[in-house]
Amino acid sequence: MIKIDMLRCFSTVAQLGNLLEASARMSRTPSALSMSLKQLEGHLDARLFETERKNKLTPLGQEVFRLAQAQIRQFDETVASIEHAANAPSGLIKIASIPSATGLALPQAISTLMERNPHLKVELRDMDSTMVAEALLHGEADIGIASGCQPLNGVDRVTLFEDKFGLLCGKEHPLAKASSPPTLDAIFEYAFMSNDLCGQLDLNEISKASTGAFLTVHNTHSLIAMARTNNWVTILPQSVARTLPEELVFRSIEGVTQRRIVSLLTSQRARFPKLLEAFSNLLVQSDWT
Repeated sequence: MIKIDMLRCFSTVAQLGNLLEASARMSRTPSALSMSLKQLEGHLDARLFETERKNKLTPLGQEVFRLAQAQIRQFDETVASIEHAANAPSGLIKIASIPSATGLALPQAISTLMERNPHLKVELRDMDSTMVAEALLHGEADIGIASGCQPLNGVDRVTLFEDKFGLLCGKEHPLAKASSPPTLDAIFEYAFMSNDLCGQLDLNEISKASTGAFLTVHNTHSLIAMARTNNWVTILPQSVARTLPEELVFRSIEGVTQRRIVSLLTSQRARFPKLLEAFSNLLVQSDWT
């Protein structure tokens, strides 16, 4: 059986490249680390290091190192969450949200809930919609705000708000100065940035443009930085554009009427259901416009 301690020992040795430094960092003897590595290699029936000096990984060792790092990180985060929950007798709510929601009603709702529950602890993480759904399913979040999510087992869902899609471009871009809303054809005449939210628009023109785009940007901050150059344009929901810097412009697109639906997701397995219900009510009653 592979234990987390084996992976931690292996990862430390792989990072530092020798047993002595690894043993000092982990406060263990070199022989104890060597034994742990032998047990791991014995279980795999394969070598993880090219030589006994432990300074070069085999191809398998490189893959095990990558997977071990991810597993250790997840394990440590889980332990931290367990300890946090144990030290929060008055309640703990873990929130996963798309970044655009944190620029709308979410901060005020959190403040109100914490004012009503002075000893409440809150964890807030920014994620894309796919990661929000995964966090709910894996018990890493009690409540989530996401867009375009499918129904999830053990998770209740209610619509928070809807918003339209539009053009995002620099203030000095020709499309920003046009007298009337641009068409999709007009937008795609310029350098177009594809982004994850474009996929929520069920339009052949946008799907084709996204597939053929030479630049795909997954981070909203990076989209904004690129658009500010006045060289690139993209399509985003209006709620994402509400906190944009003055150098950027959001415009309606002629003929595009589809709207993004942003949902509130709540876990049915939360540790503090009454707190979760109170927070959900606050979010539903908030002004998201």
